[in-house]
Amino acid sequence: MPAAHGRRVERTARPTWLAPAPRFDYVMTLAMRCAGAVFVAVVFVVSSAASYLAFSPERAARTAFWLLAEGPTVVLATIAAAWAERQGLLRGWMTPRWGDFTCGLLGALLLFAIAWGFARAAAPVGSTREIWLVSLYGQIGDPRELRAHAGAVATALIVASAAEEVLWRGMITQLLADRFGSRLAWLWAAGLYAAACVPTAVALGSSAGPNPVIFLAALGGGLLWGGMARSFGRLAPGILAHALFDWAAIMMFPLWGSTWRR
Repeated sequence: MPAAHGRRVERTARPTWLAPAPRFDYVMTLAMRCAGAVFVAVVFVVSSAASYLAFSPERAARTAFWLLAEGPTVVLATIAAAWAERQGLLRGWMTPRWGDFTCGLLGALLLFAIAWGFARAAAPVGSTREIWLVSLYGQIGDPRELRAHAGAVATALIVASAAEEVLWRGMITQLLADRFGSRLAWLWAAGLYAAACVPTAVALGSSAGPNPVIFLAALGGGLLWGGMARSFGRLAPGILAHALFDWAAIMMFPLWGSTWRR
């Protein structure tokens, strides 16, 4: 410091109230992880309850089925999108690029081929397990009614697919990566996504026992879409694959119905 009137001016000590609190960063990190864990738990519980209520027989082929199956997910995905926007992630997740449609189409074809093979092998027409597919498609609704409202169904499937991807392959995977690392986070997210569908096995159950179709479809889809998100670093290809698969399995080539009996 420069001298003043021949005397050395000593630096004054910084007030203690301005000093950073000890372990502040650690406390904040711990708080953020706890908040993330709470959000993951809330998503899991809400999704599990909604899936059970949606697939209960009394809501078969009703508007209430669609509202319960996707409504809570859309609400939670809105929160996830707001979080991703604040983190600077949303634009990168959703920005389309050349080749996204091709990747989405190939992903949908792969998943549909697996689903078709499973339906043929595990629940063939005339078997006691055929009821698995009968109850599933009965819950979704009469294909003729759905085709009569194809525009509304397409919109619902696109919104639902985008919401599930932003929520599960986006925010949930990101939060799990903070705990388990990015190499395992997408696998954990796929497992939780499928586990949230376990109640549907009870809701769609029959004399043949629990119905595992939705759980297995969620597990296979979760692994595929999660793998796509990890490989591409974005959600757009997975959203396309998700929506195209749903459209094919529900509207174009149902895994059970009149086309199986030709």
